[in-house]
Amino acid sequence: MTVWESLFRREPAPLLGIDISASSLKLVELGRARNGDCALLHCAIEPLEKGWMAEGNIEQFDEVAEALRRLVRKAGTRTKNVALALPSSAVITRKVSLPAGLTEDELEIQVEAEAAQLIPFPLSEVALDFCLIGPSPTAAGYDEVLVAASRKEKVSDRQGLAEAAGLNPVIMDVESYASRLAARRAIERLPNPGSPLLVALFEIGSHSTGLQVIRNDELIYERDQPVGGAALTQMIARQYGMALAEAEQKKKTGVGLPADYAQTVLQPFLETLGQELGRALQFFFTSTPHNKVDHILLSGGAASLPGLADVVMTQTGFATRVLNPFEGMALPPTLPAARLALEATSYLVATGLALRRFAP
Repeated sequence: MTVWESLFRREPAPLLGIDISASSLKLVELGRARNGDCALLHCAIEPLEKGWMAEGNIEQFDEVAEALRRLVRKAGTRTKNVALALPSSAVITRKVSLPAGLTEDELEIQVEAEAAQLIPFPLSEVALDFCLIGPSPTAAGYDEVLVAASRKEKVSDRQGLAEAAGLNPVIMDVESYASRLAARRAIERLPNPGSPLLVALFEIGSHSTGLQVIRNDELIYERDQPVGGAALTQMIARQYGMALAEAEQKKKTGVGLPADYAQTVLQPFLETLGQELGRALQFFFTSTPHNKVDHILLSGGAASLPGLADVVMTQTGFATRVLNPFEGMALPPTLPAARLALEATSYLVATGLALRRFAP
């Protein structure tokens, strides 16, 4: 790189990563610190009412759009370009091998021909994209291409939501891919860097928990378990006669709960959740040649519950830690440390989407 290239090279355009989940909207905006490392510029969470989202679908469009507007105002950003993501369940992805050296137009024709064989509905109803990965490891003279397809209405719903909030959707990703991109930074900081670590990444949502087993940025295995943090909210509400909204707020902050909460409610929930995560790993071991993982990373709102990492490590026997996607980043001085400690692990998908600003 010459001096002139350095002087005139432009920083990638600002980009918001916005994660739309069943219970909340999350926003992350990243920049570069002076030393070249990532810097957190803005982040915010806005809760959604029950029923506004269902199985990844936007059921109450106007309400979610207004929540998105509140989220942007809360974050304090003026950036309009956004990266969004679809749930993995809404996207079909396949790797195909195609002859090397095809032009862009030839590649597109070949991908459409392959997609017609892979996708169980007409291509006219499909939003299709592809990415050239590189030479095929099994077929000389061929390239490996990742093909992704989703129904057009799934894509247009999220695009329309962003536009209704005054934003400009420029990237549509897949939630699991965004998670892995954000997790990569944490994996690089694990012990034994440079070795092909086998990492189990759990994303604990409100109603379900996703497991991705990753090695060298490659997905080895994935599975969903029907367990999540909403179960603890319901336990608190029943035990202490609270409304669900009040129970959720006190669960997140840990403030205002009775003295017996940790022993009577929290610990039994942690034990049950730990057992479910261990069961998900056992499914992985019985369906693959593997019998261990090197590390377990926990993310999602419930991952910040005190004691969960210790419970999971005790029940599985594998090193376990809570994943903070902002670890190693420069943080804005206006962001309260206490708030970040509670919320950071919830921002995994949004951070991965925000990192698309710097992706090649």
